[in-house]
This record gives sequence, C-alpha cells and structure tokens, in this order.
Amino acid sequence: MAIYDLTIRGAGIFGLAVAWVAVQRGARVQLIDPFGAGAGSSGGIVGALAPHVPERWNPKKAFQLESLLMADRFWAQIYAAGGVSPGYARNGRLQSIADEHALRLANERAQSAIPLWNNHATWQVLPAQSSGWQPRSTTGYLIHDSLSALIHPRKACQALVAALAAQDVTVLPEGTDHGQVLWATGVAGLEALTAGHTRSMGNGVKGQAALLKHDASGMPQLYAAGVHIIPHCDGTVAVGSTTERSYRSATTTDDSLNTVIKAARTAVPALQDAPVIERWASLRPRARSRAPMLGTWPGKTGHFIANGGYKIGFGMAPKVAEVMVDLMLEGHDTIPQGFRVEDNL
Repeated sequence: MAIYDLTIRGAGIFGLAVAWVAVQRGARVQLIDPFGAGAGSSGGIVGALAPHVPERWNPKKAFQLESLLMADRFWAQIYAAGGVSPGYARNGRLQSIADEHALRLANERAQSAIPLWNNHATWQVLPAQSSGWQPRSTTGYLIHDSLSALIHPRKACQALVAALAAQDVTVLPEGTDHGQVLWATGVAGLEALTAGHTRSMGNGVKGQAALLKHDASGMPQLYAAGVHIIPHCDGTVAVGSTTERSYRSATTTDDSLNTVIKAARTAVPALQDAPVIERWASLRPRARSRAPMLGTWPGKTGHFIANGGYKIGFGMAPKVAEVMVDLMLEGHDTIPQGFRVEDNL
C-alpha cells in the first residue's frame, strides 16, 4: 500500500494547486475527487484574474496582490512540466468610466496604486480611442491596469492535471485518507462545515456566463456595465458572470445570462455580431467571510480546509497553495486574519 504525506480531497483549482506545490516540496500526494478535475465551478469559462482597487488596503488585498504577482512563474512552471497551456496571459485590463465621480476616483486610485502596488504594476487613466478593442466610455476616459491577467479555467485545470501526471500524481475517484488531509471540496465542503455549527459557514452562489466566437487574443480584458469580457487565446471571448443567491437550478441558464450578453455587446461594439457558442452555469463556493477560508478543521486533528474561492479562486490559488503547504507539511502558519477558518465561526 502506498504511503502518502498528504491526501487532498477535491480537484478544483485549490486542490490541484495545493497538490502541485506540495509535490514540488517533495511530498507524496494522493488526490481524490469522485467527479474528476475541474468538475465544479473551476471548470468554468471566464477566468478574470483582476485585482481589487488600490485603496483602503487590507490583508485580503495584500494577499491577492502577492498571488497575482506569483502567477507568471506559477503557471509557466506548470506549462513546462506538463506541456499543456493553461491559457494564462498578463495583458492588463481596460475599464469604462461612467461619470465624473468615477473619473475622480480613478485618478485618485492611480496615485494610491504607486505605493500600494510598489511599482509592480500601474493603474492609469487614459483617453478612450474612437475604435478598436475597448469598452464604450461616456466620459471619454478608460482605466488601464497592468496587473490584471486572464486564464482559461478549464485549460488551467487540464494543465495542472498534466503537470501532476508528469510527477506520477493522478486524480483518483476514491481512496483512503493517509497523512494530513486537505478538504478542498467547494460548495459541498461548505455544507459539511455548516452542519457542525449553529450558523452558515458559507454557501453556493450561482454564476452564469457565455462564450462568444470572436478572436481578440493578446488584447486586454475589459470590464464594463458590471461584466467581465475575457479574450481567450483560443479565439473565443468569455462574458460573465451573474451573481445569484436564489435560483431554481444550479446548472441551467436563463434570461439573466441574456442580459449579460446584451450588456457586453452594448459595451463593446466588436462583439455585436459574435455568435454565442456556449452557455454555462454553476455554483461558486462563497465563505461567510467572503474571503477564502483556510486553515485547520476545528475539532478534527490532521484535517485542513481550503475553500471559498468564489470569484477569485484562480487569482488566489498560487498564494493559497503556498500557505496551505507551509501549514500542513511544515507547521508554519502564515494565513492572514480574515482568511482563517475561525473567522467564519
């Protein structure tokens, strides 16, 4: 029987990323998911790795900044190890500026980004152009930040699977726990945690998105009218997502998605005639604190939790993987306040 240092239950982005970092540290890893890799919300289509605004700095924003800056090397190593592209590119982002108040805030944030982002990236207010790949802007100005990146979620999960397979780690449908056990099981994991407490530890929030056939590869991602518009490297553009606390079905699409598609086409004339080639919906795990939930499982020695990626799981994954492996394999706890499991109790 194989001996493992770490058993990971859940092969979404958190589980896969932790497995990869643990293997790089020399750990023997068992990865288990009865549904396969990327079966839940990690198998989505949007993939906006976009930062929080550079103001009112807090541990969550600092953690995210560090993770986004780690992403170039993180995904390059995975691509090199497995030979499968994750669809990652740091091409920045353009955002529309709706009114004079928003324009004033954008200019203030351009200044605050300098010390907060520490010259690793820029936030600029630029004049909008008359045509090209950009959102409409009623003020005539756009925000451009060079920190935002994009990734193709499905391809990223496939890239991690390939990189892990090159290290003799495969996703198993079942298995017996050995060593330290990490639970990265998304919405089902939040429900299991809630069952042992008097109030909710988190829940699934439905998101709907669409994939359009339009080649804008190499261009920046766009944000306008509350919609992320992501030009993937394969000649498609993803638009999304909705945020639905109540729903009849977790995986069906409806008129809410039609509204998103219409908003994207209105904001970006280049998409006006782009055909819709896929409609997608799933539940994203949102912890009660709204930040990722990381740390030890209360009352269960040797068991750990990495959950609550919600809309920012792929952007947070490199840093989440690092701190969880530090904790589980070395006993070194660097999880910031606000991310800890007990912050949700």
